[in-house]
This record gives sequence, C-alpha cells and structure tokens, in this order.
Amino acid sequence: MIFGLLAYLLWGLFPAFFPLLLPAAPVEILAHRILWTAVIMSGVLTVVRGWGELRRASGRSWALILAAGVLISSNWGIYVLAVNTNHVADAALGYFINPLLAVLLGVVFLRERLTGLQVVAVAIATVGVLQLTFLSGQAPVMALGMAISFGLYGLVKKQVQVSPIASLAAETLVMAPLAAMYLLWIGGGTFLTEGPSHTALLVLSGLITTVPLLLFGVAAKRLPLSTVGMIQYMTPTMQMLWALFVTQEHLSPARWAGFIIIWIAVAVYVYDLMRRSRSRTGRSV
Repeated sequence: MIFGLLAYLLWGLFPAFFPLLLPAAPVEILAHRILWTAVIMSGVLTVVRGWGELRRASGRSWALILAAGVLISSNWGIYVLAVNTNHVADAALGYFINPLLAVLLGVVFLRERLTGLQVVAVAIATVGVLQLTFLSGQAPVMALGMAISFGLYGLVKKQVQVSPIASLAAETLVMAPLAAMYLLWIGGGTFLTEGPSHTALLVLSGLITTVPLLLFGVAAKRLPLSTVGMIQYMTPTMQMLWALFVTQEHLSPARWAGFIIIWIAVAVYVYDLMRRSRSRTGRSV
C-alpha cells in the first residue's frame, strides 16, 4: 500500500514537470522518456544482477512485456500531449476513470469479486463517463485513451512472471530502438539546441518516469488490482487542483456534472472499502 501511495503522489506532481520540457514536442518528449528510462533501468538491472531473469523469461512473458511496453508508451505520450497543451483536466479525468476500469478488468479477467456497493460505484461511474462522452459536447478522447491504456497495462503487469524491476527494464528496452530511431530521424530535436538545462531536463525525464513506475510495479504485484486502482484517485485529485488553480482551465457545467458523478462513484467505493476494513478489524479483535 505504501509503495502504491508513493507512486500516485509522484504522478500527481507530473503537471509541474513536463511543461518545463517545452519547446520539445510531445513525441520527442515521449522518445526521451523511453530512452532514458531504458538506460536507467539497464543500470539498475546490472546492479541487482537481474539480466539472468530476463534471459530465462518464457516466450509468453516476453509477449506480455512487449504488450506492456506498447501500452505504457501510449499512456506516456497521451499524458504529455494533454499536459503540454493545457488539457490537464482531461489527464485528471483519465485517472478518475481508470480505477473503475481497473475494477472491471479485475472482475472480467482475474475473477476478482465485487460487493454490492462496489457494483453500484461502477454503475454510477459509467453514468458519469457517458455524461462526459455524449452530453458535454466534448468527447474526452485523451482521457479515455489514458484510462484504457493504463488500465490494460495494470492488467498485463499483473500477469508478467518476472520481478517489477526486470519487467520495467524489459518494457522500455523493447521500445528503446523505436525511440532512438525517431530521435535520429528528427536530427536530435531540441536536445542540444535549447541550452544545457533543457538537455538535463530531458535526461531527467527518465528518472522522473522510472521511480513511480517501480513503486507501482511492486504495488501491482502485491495488491488486488481493484485496490491498486482505487488508491489512484489521489493522482487525478492533485491534477484537477492544478488544472483549476495553476493552468486555470475552463470546465463547462456539463463537464462539471460528469466529474461530480464520477466523484460520487469514488466516494461510494471508498466508503465500502473503509466499511469492510473496519469490519475485518472488529472480527480480528
């Protein structure tokens, strides 16, 4: 639980970092995130002597690792696009939707069970998503893309039979050749044209990316997928506050209504978690 909370806390601070990488374009930033994360994780894997684990990984594990690499890269790219084009509220919405999507994925694919209140929470959230998609006049394309990509990433990570460190290293290594080829194709982009501080920040994006993902990987392996999804709500709450008070994004009444419906769903789910936790504590006493 502590690993998961730390991961989501760090992700909640991302809107303050990625605008610092402008004028780099979103795809260039994505390529640097992949490439430098791969470099860092290669070093980590060397220190912990984890290369043998990847050499012993089965073909199925490598297929899942490739899928995870594609999914997390897609999520990173959509997120950078949202934050650096003043759509932080859309990024927040994606993270609001994702936990409930994670609950559904856990039920469908991992046979995790829901209580009656949790079913109610998922149903309410579905209404909120439909409100935002069809009634607000602005389909949340980026939000849905983020939610789906990260929800499926969590599902895949749950099934990868290697350690979180080895998995993250492999996910970025399989995507690193594409990232490197893209950077070569654009002639290096802004890497050496905007001063040493810009270069350092692009390199730092690898470390900024790596730390919360390692924490998430540990949490995803040890907690139920539904629990991992629900503690994520601290991230979009922080991002929504950033959108309102820092970037001062405008939200129409219809979009506010959709957000409020989803927040009600979150409240119902969290209440059920707390109620069951108190019940277990009482029985243990």
